[in-house]
Amino acid sequence: MAAGKVGRNDPCPCGSGRKYKQCCAGKAERRSQLTSYAMIAAAIAIVGVIVYSFANTGGPGPRQVWDPVHGHYHTVP
Repeated sequence: MAAGKVGRNDPCPCGSGRKYKQCCAGKAERRSQLTSYAMIAAAIAIVGVIVYSFANTGGPGPRQVWDPVHGHYHTVP
């Protein structure tokens, strides 16, 4: 058996005296599933932020136009 690896029929490392599959195996599976859900949620959030940042540019904004009468630039929408 590899160090740190517990088989389903080995004694549970928590010290309960029961087999691992009857004691803590279900807790590890639930913890693993929650970690997967958290990673998926984080990935979706990151993709959402990236999409929002590219979609919300707000247009070209104001531009500068030369006014020959006044001899300088004016900002127009």
